[in-house]
Amino acid sequence: MDREKYHRYIYWGVTAFVVSALLVALIFLIINWEKAKGIMSLLKGILAPIIYGAVLAYLLTPIYNRAYDKTRDLTAGMKLQEKNRDSLSRVAGTVVSLAVLIAVVTGLISMLIPQLIESIRGIVDALPSSVANLKAWLGHLLANNPEVEATVMTYYNQGVEWIWNWVSNDLIPNMNNILSGLSSGIMSAVNMVMDLLIGLIVMVYLLNMKGTLLTQAKMIIYGLLPLKAANKVIEECRYVHFVFGGFIIGKLLDSLIIGIMSFVLLNFMKMPYVLLVSVIIGVTNVIPFFGPFIGAIPSAFLILLVSPRQCMYFIIFIVLLQQFDGNILGPKILGDSTGLSSFWVLFSILLFGGLFGFVGMIIGVPTFAVIYRLTREVTASLLEKKNLSADISRYEDLERIDEEKKTYIRK
Repeated sequence: MDREKYHRYIYWGVTAFVVSALLVALIFLIINWEKAKGIMSLLKGILAPIIYGAVLAYLLTPIYNRAYDKTRDLTAGMKLQEKNRDSLSRVAGTVVSLAVLIAVVTGLISMLIPQLIESIRGIVDALPSSVANLKAWLGHLLANNPEVEATVMTYYNQGVEWIWNWVSNDLIPNMNNILSGLSSGIMSAVNMVMDLLIGLIVMVYLLNMKGTLLTQAKMIIYGLLPLKAANKVIEECRYVHFVFGGFIIGKLLDSLIIGIMSFVLLNFMKMPYVLLVSVIIGVTNVIPFFGPFIGAIPSAFLILLVSPRQCMYFIIFIVLLQQFDGNILGPKILGDSTGLSSFWVLFSILLFGGLFGFVGMIIGVPTFAVIYRLTREVTASLLEKKNLSADISRYEDLERIDEEKKTYIRK
């Protein structure tokens, strides 16, 4: 009995020490947040190839697994040793994954780059006439309201004058600075390409040794933690994989469909820059909630330079497309993979987008879904230890809980 009591004291002492250490580390991190961000940025730069490779491996794992399983089925009747059969299946999975990745990247580049160059040339050539057309359209639209027309045209002329002054006084004289910045940007792009090439090698390694890595991780978890805690960690890791895999891959599929629909419908509506606008809409649609509107801003500006009327039609199209995606297509593909209400989706996008930028806006929803589930489970566990109900309906309109009878007294 004394020994059990002694072990219990040790357990609670170690727990208190770990919690205190984590609290101190958190306070230190908050106080030295700028230094911590610098260290994280340095580590992110060093580990960039590993990060790129891990992300690509995670996204391509379903394709790899499908090719691996299919090759094993096809070679089931062949007289091959199990080791050779497994090696052949791994090679097939790797080749198919790389082929899909290369096909997607080269396809996007071959479609997007010529369209982007053509769009820039068209904007530069058509800018004077676009300004004149916009002015004429505004004058025709406001012809029956002379006072409003005078006000709008005053602001319009001021805006045009500001743009021309900026081009003449700021852009052209500072062209050398812009070119030097462009050269540094090119060097950054070259470094990124090198990181991506190394990331491809990392991706191949991770795809072929992911089973071994998972096995080793399980051994470490079961070795460090008590059996009950280790089982709980493994269960939560599976949930994290379910949420991230279902949400991110589902969102990529959803964005691909939205991009194709935009291309077909905008082509039917005879909009300018159809391919470029469709790619922008498809890529930004990966961001939940705000994505369609983020992509609509530069796209609407491009169309506005060609035709204000078509720009209005495009804005109406984006609103309808967002409603279709948010209420029909998105739920059909994603289902309720996160379990978050609309408010928490908005909250997670704003929070993680503010902390980590574009990437944070993409991973914010599944990350917060995991945090939300853990918070709910910890709360339920704490309530059960006090012999209180973990049913949320018991706390609706609750005034207090009787301390002796543990009865729920409502308002």
